[in-house]
Amino acid sequence: MIPDQYKLESDYRKIPREYLSKDIPMGRGMVKWAPFATLPEQFETIQNYIIDQNKIDRPILSDDQLNELNIHLNQSLHNDRPVQLEYYQEGWLKSLSLTVNHIDMINMYLTGIKHDDGENIKISLLDITKIQQL
Repeated sequence: MIPDQYKLESDYRKIPREYLSKDIPMGRGMVKWAPFATLPEQFETIQNYIIDQNKIDRPILSDDQLNELNIHLNQSLHNDRPVQLEYYQEGWLKSLSLTVNHIDMINMYLTGIKHDDGENIKISLLDITKIQQL
């Protein structure tokens, strides 16, 4: 016996299976995707294309922005203040909190200690896009 709430429903997909006639076929379900998944190289390539669509190019900063980043970095280094750092890595913008230990202007990188796990990290100065004092 079908409850009243499902009697006028015209879409059988919205009616629970136990109220449907046993003569209605189940459908193919996930079988329709089986041929696609049989080619693992193609599947992997398409997954990589989907991921790559969301990647961005390295941001280009103006001279004023670079000067501001330099000021914030030096203030953080000399005052031993933690900073929130946003940096570019392989198509993504990542963020972390750290305390700056050393700035190497010759090799263009900085070293610092991450706040979440105390790990030493080395980041290229060319990848940094934003700095905020904490």
